[in-house]
Amino acid sequence: MIHPIVKFGDPVLEKPAAQITVFDDELRKLVDDMFESMYAAHGVGLAAPQIGISKRIAVIDVTFKEDPEAKIVLVNPEIIHTEGRLTSNEGCLSLPEFREKVARPREVTARAQNLEGKTFEVSGEDLLARALVHETDHLNGKLYINHISALKRDMMKRKIRKLMKQGEW
Repeated sequence: MIHPIVKFGDPVLEKPAAQITVFDDELRKLVDDMFESMYAAHGVGLAAPQIGISKRIAVIDVTFKEDPEAKIVLVNPEIIHTEGRLTSNEGCLSLPEFREKVARPREVTARAQNLEGKTFEVSGEDLLARALVHETDHLNGKLYINHISALKRDMMKRKIRKLMKQGEW
C-alpha cells in the first residue's frame, strides 16, 4: 500500500520515533509499504515518520530498484562511526522541491536490527553514507534543514508558509 508522504510542518517529523520491540508480520508489511511508498515518491530513502508512523524504522535503496540486493532495512538504527566530510545537494521527500547543500560524513557505519531483531552493521560512503545519516536523523526528529544556515532555513520556512497559505503544501 502506498502511503502519502508527510510534509514539513507535521509534528511527527520533529519528535524522536519510538523504539521497535515487536518483530512480526505487521512490521514486515510496514517495510513492504515503505519501499512501495518510497519508490512511488521517487526517493532513495524513507523513514517511518515520513508516512506518519512514529517508529524507528527506515528503508534505503540508493540504486532505486536497479539492484534488489541493495535494499536496506534499518530497525532502531544508530550511527556508530563517521569519517570525513562531503558537501552535496540534499533533498527530502518531506520537503519536496527544496534542495540545499549539506555537509555530511563521507563514510558512515550504522548499527541496526533486521526484521528478525538481529543486530547488524552497515557501512557506506558518499550517497549511501548520506542516506544512512539522513534517515537516522528523521528517526531522531531532525530534518536536513537543521544542518543548513539559519538564514537559508528561515527563507525556506517562509516559502513553505506562503505555499501553505495558498493551499499548495
